Amino acid sequence: MKAIFNNKVVAQSDKTIVVEGNHYFPVESIHRDYFTETTHHTTCPWKGKASYYTINVDDDSSENAAWFYKDPKDAAKEIKNYVAFWKNVSVEE
Repeated sequence: MKAIFNNKVVAQSDKTIVVEGNHYFPVESIHRDYFTETTHHTTCPWKGKASYYTINVDDDSSENAAWFYKDPKDAAKEIKNYVAFWKNVSVEE
């Protein structure tokens, strides 16, 4: 699977985990140069507190376009150290 923003592959892995229709990529599969952690957070009742990255490629950015769980609840422990995408990021094979 590939996560693509602004015509650049920002993450690629054949070991994604699908949860609620979202592909979660192993953190080591993201191209860190494109990611900046933000202060934005949301809470999922069963996964826990989500943190976010803004993705910057060339002169374009997508704020809070990737999310991850630093310390997920037990029900979601499989996605610890994984990152998912939305907001102008396409995920495709």
